[in-house]
Amino acid sequence: MTQIGMKPNGVTFLGLLHACSHMGLISEGRRYFASMTRDYAIIPQIEHYGCMVDLYSRAGLLQEAHKFIMNMPMMPNGIVWGALLGGCRVHNNIELVEEAIRHLLELDPLNDGYYVVLSNIYAQAEQWEDTARVRKLMRDEGVKKTPGWSSITVDGAVHEFVVGDETHPKTEEIFQRWEKLLEEMKLKGYVPDTSVVLLEMKDDKVIVLHRHREKLALVFGLMNTPPRTPIRIMKNLRVCKDCHAVLKLISAIVNREIVVRDWNRFHCFKIGSCSCRDYW
Repeated sequence: MTQIGMKPNGVTFLGLLHACSHMGLISEGRRYFASMTRDYAIIPQIEHYGCMVDLYSRAGLLQEAHKFIMNMPMMPNGIVWGALLGGCRVHNNIELVEEAIRHLLELDPLNDGYYVVLSNIYAQAEQWEDTARVRKLMRDEGVKKTPGWSSITVDGAVHEFVVGDETHPKTEEIFQRWEKLLEEMKLKGYVPDTSVVLLEMKDDKVIVLHRHREKLALVFGLMNTPPRTPIRIMKNLRVCKDCHAVLKLISAIVNREIVVRDWNRFHCFKIGSCSCRDYW
């Protein structure tokens, strides 16, 4: 743009900062952010600050992200605190998670997602009393957890799955196909990540894990779509770590492109990797 004499604007820099964030280009992101005011007299808006917080948070520079928020010239909004929350969730910083959640609940007190993130982080740390406290707080505030579902459209018909769903007419076939895929995944080193089953339970967590909705939707898609054609799955919640690992492996095993739209973004799985670069 500069070579042909076209002056960038705020939207230009929003795209640049967003790209730097997703590619992990810390120094470049800092340089572009500083260049906005210094070179082009563009005053950064809250969206630009949100991109910078996301940039630092993704890279694990959580204290720097927090300091950046504290020095913002305007009040941080849900996008900004949400960016910090995402980084804290990935990098397991409970202290900053609690601060981010506190601000987010002030901005949007009925958003069940914030409570769920906090509860899940406590559960991953096996702080079961804190997990129970968050769930009690949800009940007291009248906040209900959104039920999770995944859907896939085949031949114009929408097939919806929930965790452990056994109501679908092809349930038995789906489970049989899953077991065969599981054998192939184990040969490639797959080990179930039971840490994502965030409940104290006596039942086998691996069984619960293997009944996650996107896994069921994927297997159904493999059974009912032509070979080598893309599989597209919609879901209303975030993809868990185990399902993400499974989708990467299966994309390589069956040589299929798998596209999953979760509550926040598209994941495009190809030949054992994902477009999100394992940060979502």
